[in-house]
Amino acid sequence: MKNNFNEIQELLRSKADLQARLSLLAYDGTPEIKTNSSGKYIYIRKRVLTRITSEYVGAYSDELYQIVLKNVKEAKELKKQIKQIDKELAKLNYQQSELSPKVELNLDFARANMKANIYDQAILEGVATTFPQTETIIENGKVSGMTATDVQKILNLKHAWEFILDKNVLLSKTDFYILSYIAKFVNEGFYDNGGRIRGVPVKIGGTDYIPPLPIESVVKENIEAILNSQKETIDIAIELCLYCMKTQIFNDGNKRASVIFANHYLISKGEGLIVIPEKEVPTFKKLLVDYYEDKDTQNIKTFMKEKCWRRF
Repeated sequence: MKNNFNEIQELLRSKADLQARLSLLAYDGTPEIKTNSSGKYIYIRKRVLTRITSEYVGAYSDELYQIVLKNVKEAKELKKQIKQIDKELAKLNYQQSELSPKVELNLDFARANMKANIYDQAILEGVATTFPQTETIIENGKVSGMTATDVQKILNLKHAWEFILDKNVLLSKTDFYILSYIAKFVNEGFYDNGGRIRGVPVKIGGTDYIPPLPIESVVKENIEAILNSQKETIDIAIELCLYCMKTQIFNDGNKRASVIFANHYLISKGEGLIVIPEKEVPTFKKLLVDYYEDKDTQNIKTFMKEKCWRRF
């Protein structure tokens, strides 16, 4: 299996991607139309463990029914692809490893705090949302008073978080390929290949710092050097986060991707979460500009360790 390592890792990433997409679908099962004296209603019938359940969707309309049918069709296709990947993994003699109890606990901690983490990240990006609105979007509900762009950003954050919280992905090495997958999810709907390394110059608002064009081989080497440093786990996670932000590896979504990338490393080591809390965003942005301009490269690291590190 050693010679197939890269192929197995790619299959596992693809499987986690498909599973994350499947979890985003509002409807998964067999659609049913039930009629009574008050009208027609749509339900979704599906098996949960050994039991058949029937979940209410809403009053019948052609539009809603077509949405349900489209979701169900997409869910079937995703499951088919996941099944095919499982077959390919079996051919490669892959056997899933188990997470350590500490990492399992950290995984539960991350899942329990995912909505709050996504909300804080949305605020960092300037998304005009409230926590209740963010929560509704994450639960596939509809909200009013928000732009389609802001809603998409929140859904993309959900997708990216669900990707790194997949057990197979947590068992994968934190590297450039994981970062690229995260960036692809974060930029979904905005760029055709949001995980591709940036090939055009960019400017960053609020600073004169202009990041040079990134070179993939150099980015990989620098990430590897950070990972191989003899620093504490939290310090490595912070270094990863700040390096990726400053380098501006992708066309957009670099802060979002960087934070989630750092969390992949931190969670895989069972060392908590790193999130910039809403109330600390103004301070973080000021320190980040100083970091970009090399005026002060240490204060932000201390700040993140003291204010942004959530332990359990």
